[in-house]
Amino acid sequence: MIEVYYAEDDEIIAKSVKEYLEQKNCKVTIFGAITDIKKALISHLPAVILLDWNMPDGHGNELCRRIRDRWDDLPVSYLTVRGDSGDIVSGFQNGAYDYVVKPFDLAVLHSRILALLRRAKGAEAMKLFCDDLMLDKEKAAVYYQQQEVIVSQLEYQLLQLLLENKGKTVTRRQLLEQIWDNSGNYVNDNTLTVSMKRLREKLHHPLCLKTIRSFGYRMEDTK
Repeated sequence: MIEVYYAEDDEIIAKSVKEYLEQKNCKVTIFGAITDIKKALISHLPAVILLDWNMPDGHGNELCRRIRDRWDDLPVSYLTVRGDSGDIVSGFQNGAYDYVVKPFDLAVLHSRILALLRRAKGAEAMKLFCDDLMLDKEKAAVYYQQQEVIVSQLEYQLLQLLLENKGKTVTRRQLLEQIWDNSGNYVNDNTLTVSMKRLREKLHHPLCLKTIRSFGYRMEDTK
């Protein structure tokens, strides 16, 4: 199911889009104000955001810039009556992936959403997820609940190996054979134990990172 956030203050348009898309295996949440969708994004990200330009408490272009600054690969599409070439150019400059002018055909809108998700899928291949954890291989960065966590090179290697094998138990021996310190030397058993302890602490002891006693570790979604 495709999760969609839709910022739209026109109840009739919002209802028609919601009803149609939910027939097409989408879950649509309507937000009548910019403030409401901002709050929702703090705790959860959808697959795609549909955004009207003119909202009661602000402009969609401000929200689009905010989203693009914080979540580089989250697909955003404008659905707006503003169809001048200058507005369209501005929309893309603000970070939109697509720009749809009202009135629009609902079937075409659905097709464009699918195209947005295909485009985003390539970028997602560079990101690894487990519950509230995300590792961005392109940026070499780790995030917990959308906030960046500073980790060492060794801790980053550990997390990447575990996430790349999510759902599988990775033995301590396998980890010792594949990770190395800043000098390029393989680490010893004690260093592995200490690094794993520090990584857990930095990630707030996530439930998805499990210890398989006397054997190894396992990353597994719990939500």
